[in-house]
Amino acid sequence: MAKSLYEVLGVSENATQDEIKKAYRKLARKYHPDICKKPECEEKFKEINTAYEILGDPEKRKQYDQMGDTMFNGQNFQDFYRQHKDVDLEEILASIFGGGFGRSRGGFGGFGGFDEFGFGGGFKPDLDVHAKIQVPFDLAVTGGVFPINYNGETIKVKIPEGIQTGQKLRVRGKGKTFQGHKGDLILEIEVLPSNEWERKDNDLYKKIDVPLKIMMFGGKIGVDTFKGHINVKVPKNSKCCQKLRVRGYGIKGGDLYLEMRPVIPKVEDLDPELAKMMEEKLPS
Repeated sequence: MAKSLYEVLGVSENATQDEIKKAYRKLARKYHPDICKKPECEEKFKEINTAYEILGDPEKRKQYDQMGDTMFNGQNFQDFYRQHKDVDLEEILASIFGGGFGRSRGGFGGFGGFDEFGFGGGFKPDLDVHAKIQVPFDLAVTGGVFPINYNGETIKVKIPEGIQTGQKLRVRGKGKTFQGHKGDLILEIEVLPSNEWERKDNDLYKKIDVPLKIMMFGGKIGVDTFKGHINVKVPKNSKCCQKLRVRGYGIKGGDLYLEMRPVIPKVEDLDPELAKMMEEKLPS
């Protein structure tokens, strides 16, 4: 988790409050407008003061350590500061960390109003949590409830029919919490492969074994589908790997394609007279 505030002051995340204070004083002297006359020094001085307003206060630092740069909508602090330095930055940071901003150490006010982000006129931190989950193929086809364990809590996630790998589901109110606001849990889906089924868009494909007699002379064969057991008509003189199309038995109105594989009986299992006749009369 990125924590760019420490980079601004040039200290480690494990620095003591005293080390943070010393680093701040050193940088403040270096960039103070009365000492450094370069145009960029004044802005750098304000940026350092702003960082110290947070890290120099144990309570604000604790909040920042818990959430890092997500408090700045995922931006590093330098970019966040430069983007908002011409607005009421004091008000934005006060909404994030609580009141009293810019007063305890001299402040950095003098900016106009700001109400872009909502949250009652303040800045809205990113409280969403992102995770990936693997969903069984069958459940992805039919849809249903999929329980997951998150932070020791069992959450029942509703999986919509036909969901695909890469799609995302939002579980409201299960993200991070900050100042009475709750983020969401964003789940990216990975559908596990099936040994029996294949999916192409909303069509389903399945290989089925068909007795040689039915392949040759036609007939019906039973097939289990996601919509129940059906009997499929096999035409006479069917060939190996020929596909039968069953309309509407795929996903959301898609079709089901059954690839036929003939089951050839062993010669030993045939009637001896039939086996002899087949050996003599079947075309080579």
